[in-house]
Amino acid sequence: MNAPASPKPPLTLYLAAPRGFCAGVDRAIKIVEMALEKWGAPVYVRHEIVHNRYVVDGLRAKGAVFVEELDDCPDDRPVIFSAHGVPKAVPAEAARRQMLAVDATCPLVTKVHMEAARHHENGLQLIMIGHAGHPETEGTMGQLPPGEVVLVETVEDVARITVRDPERLAFITQTTLSVDDTAGIVAALQARFPAILAPHKEDICYATTNRQAAVKAIAPKIDALLVIGAPNSSNSQRLVEVGRAAGCGYAQLVQRAADIDWRALQGARAVGLTAGASAPEELVDEVVDAFAARYDLTRELVETAVERVEFKVPRALREPA
Repeated sequence: MNAPASPKPPLTLYLAAPRGFCAGVDRAIKIVEMALEKWGAPVYVRHEIVHNRYVVDGLRAKGAVFVEELDDCPDDRPVIFSAHGVPKAVPAEAARRQMLAVDATCPLVTKVHMEAARHHENGLQLIMIGHAGHPETEGTMGQLPPGEVVLVETVEDVARITVRDPERLAFITQTTLSVDDTAGIVAALQARFPAILAPHKEDICYATTNRQAAVKAIAPKIDALLVIGAPNSSNSQRLVEVGRAAGCGYAQLVQRAADIDWRALQGARAVGLTAGASAPEELVDEVVDAFAARYDLTRELVETAVERVEFKVPRALREPA
């Protein structure tokens, strides 16, 4: 006679909302899919279109070829610039080679590029708050000549930087930073350089801000937080940091359900779940199913904002071939 199956332990899964795809990511993925439909495979993409392996692998299976540099693209096939944006020299080189180029840069990143150009035209030197080596930071700094943008990553950096004229400065930020950490760096900049100009409108994008606010809302209710996202996704990494800062003793980034460390969750009665702006909802469903297989699961939605932002794809893709 078989022993009765042991009952599943109870667990409440708090689902943060908003989570997952933002309008810029949704648009970038659409651009690759529409380019493949319009021009056929292969279509080349400079850098991962968004930072998510599941998304990139899905597009690769449809015929997208991901490369790191324009040198790796042939002249006679379309090339798409990723959602993170590219230095000014990249589209200039594509034009010189007479390539068919489509820009999938998020419009909110383009806004920062335009802001930087406007300040430069007015004779100001820029200070950028961002992460060294991130493609968005490189793309934004690459809008202006060398030396015109000084990068700071921490409050400590602010004390160390040298500027041309403390009275002629403006600052910009990467769009995917921690709202709280950035506020500290801004305060340090304004204390050291009282004349520094701030953005007319916050550079950190609505999606980053909303996802961080949702994590803060669920943090007091949970024993652990899981963030679905890629290790190279800035906004996903920031969600983990926000969770820890808000009191989550265990906050972990996972790419798929297979990455969950179930031993670390032993004894947890409430777990929070969110997804970075480049993680699709299919991966959220996959993780929820994995919890349902192991626990007597109660799902709770914690919604702190409703997003209705939508960005159009470039006209070149909407016109017939």
